[in-house]
Amino acid sequence: MNHHIHYFNCRKPYAALNMSTTLSSYLKNQKPTPSALVLLCIGTDRVTGDSLGPLIGYKLARQNIANIYVYGTLQHPVHALNLETVFHDIKKRHPLLPVVAVDASLGHESDLECITVSAGSLKPGIGVDKELSAVGDISITGVVSASSPYGQAQLQATRLDTVMRLADVICDGIVQAAATLAPV
Repeated sequence: MNHHIHYFNCRKPYAALNMSTTLSSYLKNQKPTPSALVLLCIGTDRVTGDSLGPLIGYKLARQNIANIYVYGTLQHPVHALNLETVFHDIKKRHPLLPVVAVDASLGHESDLECITVSAGSLKPGIGVDKELSAVGDISITGVVSASSPYGQAQLQATRLDTVMRLADVICDGIVQAAATLAPV
């Protein structure tokens, strides 16, 4: 999992466009070149900081975009208890499509409100000492709070404004990247 990680500050102009360009290049490097993508949005709406994934899933599922298959919403979150089952189902339903895993993360104070995009899988739960399977072909995270020995408390104390700002930019970037794929 030593992949180059691209950082995009969601408060900067063109953050969504720059994120989209990077995501699009990763999608186009998949073999075969996909005409659609699967979005695996990880987290729970019971913890503010961890609601980033389900919030993104909720927003994108409501848009009903033909070439984005969304798993993990506010109504049906994907979390530690069902992650493996949902991921197995995705691989069975969409064996040829790339899975873009999206999750909240904790990071350095200087990376707060940054979005990361990288090729390769994402290991959910690391910031709160959970041992979960790595998932996805491409990873997107939103740094919602600074790392600390109290990871779960940090997620609980995260400002909703931070989560919403990250969700808006990530959604815009994903929609723009999906628009560059070949038609379904």
